[in-house]
Amino acid sequence: MIANLDKLKSIFEPQLIQEIQQFGIFQTFKEGDLIMDYGKYVRMMPIVLQGTVKVSRLDEKENEILLYYLSSNESCSMAYSCCLEAKKSEVRAVAEDNVELIAIPHLKLDDWLCTYPSWKNYIMRSFNERFIELLKSIESIAFHKLDERLIAYLKEKQRLSGSSVIKASHHLIADEMATARVVISRLLKQLENDKKIILYRNEIKLLASFG
Repeated sequence: MIANLDKLKSIFEPQLIQEIQQFGIFQTFKEGDLIMDYGKYVRMMPIVLQGTVKVSRLDEKENEILLYYLSSNESCSMAYSCCLEAKKSEVRAVAEDNVELIAIPHLKLDDWLCTYPSWKNYIMRSFNERFIELLKSIESIAFHKLDERLIAYLKEKQRLSGSSVIKASHHLIADEMATARVVISRLLKQLENDKKIILYRNEIKLLASFG
């Protein structure tokens, strides 16, 4: 299937768009679907066309830690690295909602670096953006209070989804923030008491006062 690549036309040369259409594989995933998993060889690099993808990995105690989210026009730098080095994946990628992406075969990744300046810029920018996101995560864990991290987490969810209603259980938020569910529940209840959010079953509505 040939994907609609209009969103990529502002990033890549027309010739590269044609090659992406020719060699790329259009894929769709529903919310919760597994896109990439731990220990599996990565043969293609995904470029997200629509939707949001959550990327996480396991720590030494096998707790899953959120690394970053991918949204429209973004790609996973770790997938690119694994493709080039023929390595097994150290991350898991899951569709946060309905996702459309185009998978680029590993044989084309290196070729396009030498042929298309826009592809080289895209890959370098992707690595830089993911690196900055990881630095922000480390900074948040090291220096910010948990309530501040929770607010930042909810704002990021709102930005990615474009909705003031966040679909996430307390348990999921706790896992992604590497803390206990009871702590998250307490902080969310405090935000509700402060008239900043409304809590529903597995949903959180951010009010105008949330900021």
